[in-house]
This record gives sequence, C-alpha cells and structure tokens, in this order.
Amino acid sequence: MVYGENGPSHEVLHQTDRVKVLVGAMRAGQRIPVHPEGESVYYFLEGSGQMTVDGERFAVGPGAIVVIPAGGKRGLEAETELAFLATRVA
Repeated sequence: MVYGENGPSHEVLHQTDRVKVLVGAMRAGQRIPVHPEGESVYYFLEGSGQMTVDGERFAVGPGAIVVIPAGGKRGLEAETELAFLATRVA
C-alpha cells in the first residue's frame, strides 16, 4: 500500500465492466468528501477513521465491513493511517 502525501491513494487489483476491486490508503487527516456511489463493500485492513453513509457516521477500523447501497452517499475520514479493500459494482 502506498500512502499518498497529497491525498488518498488507491491501487486497482481487478476491474471489469461490472466490478472494480481496489486497495485504498489514507494518511491521518486525509478525507474523501461525501459523494454518491454505486453499490460498494468496504473492508478495513488497518488504522481508524469515520465513514459516513447516507448521513450516518460509523467508526471504522481493522475488520470493519461497510456495505453501501446503490446510489448511497459516502465519505471517509482517516484518524490514523487507514487502509481498506473496496469492491464497487456497476
């Protein structure tokens, strides 16, 4: 995993016309603003942060799984270095 200095970073592990799987990394204080998203599943590998899904905030850390419905709005804030796997369905 590469923790980007200028914002969240990710590496695509697999992608087809229907699904995308990536590993993401964020340094403490970095954030992904709330925005609409396709159906997604996030699995957190390390670190801690706060995820917002459709206006509700969740604490996330190692082993946490967050499922986002199609069209849901999501955002993420890293409290420490934070790494996750994400699967997005088209």
